Amino acid sequence: MKPIRLTKHAREQSVERGATEDEVIEAIRKGSREPAQRGRKLCRFNFTYGRNWSGNFYAIKQVTPIIQETEQKLEVRFSG
Repeated sequence: MKPIRLTKHAREQSVERGATEDEVIEAIRKGSREPAQRGRKLCRFNFTYGRNWSGNFYAIKQVTPIIQETEQKLEVRFSG
């Protein structure tokens, strides 16, 4: 598999939305893919969560990074 690189913006969005870098990478490797804007792809993966986050209980945490693929790498442009 190609190397995965998170942009600074993707790292910031991950923290803001409660996803770890490892979860983002797992979502890219194991998740489903669907077309996104500008030739990018959205990866979607559900993690068992079972905890509170921002005052609400969530059984599932869905991580949805948006990637741009080149011949050399997968670049995460946005993560949530």
